[in-house]
Amino acid sequence: MATIRFARVIEESPFHGGIRRALTRVLITGVAVFLAVATIPGLEAETLSAGIAAVLVLTILNVILRPILFVLTLPLIVLSLGLFLVVLNALLLELTAYLVKGFTVSGFWSAIGGAVVISIVTTLLNGWMDTPRPVEPPMETRRSPKIINPD
Repeated sequence: MATIRFARVIEESPFHGGIRRALTRVLITGVAVFLAVATIPGLEAETLSAGIAAVLVLTILNVILRPILFVLTLPLIVLSLGLFLVVLNALLLELTAYLVKGFTVSGFWSAIGGAVVISIVTTLLNGWMDTPRPVEPPMETRRSPKIINPD
C-alpha cells in the first residue's frame, strides 16, 4: 500500500519550535529594533522598558498581523516587485509606536528607514541562527512492474 507523506506544514508554522524558537525570535527582533533606534534619526525609545515593550509588540504584530496584511496586499507586493513589503513593515513599526508609550516614530520616512534596518538585521541574524533542517529519509524502493502480456 502506498504511504501518504504530508508537506512540512508543522515545520513551517510560526508557532512550531517551542519556547526556544520564540525567545530567539524576540531576541533577534530586539537586536534589530535597538540597532534601528541607534542608527535612524526619528526612531526613539525614551526608556529601556519602552524599547523592550516595542520589541515585544512588534514581534507579536509580525507573528499575527503581518501574514494577514501580506495576503491582503499581495497584488501590490507583486506589482511593486516586493518593494511594498518595506511599506508594510513601516506601517507595522508605526502601529507599534502608536501602541507603545515611550516609543516614537517621527515620520513616515523614519519608519521606512527603521523598517529597512530591521528587515536587513533580522534577515541576517535569522540566516545565521537558522539550523539546517533534517534530511528526509529516501522513499522506499519500488519493485519493478510485472509484465502481463509479453511480446
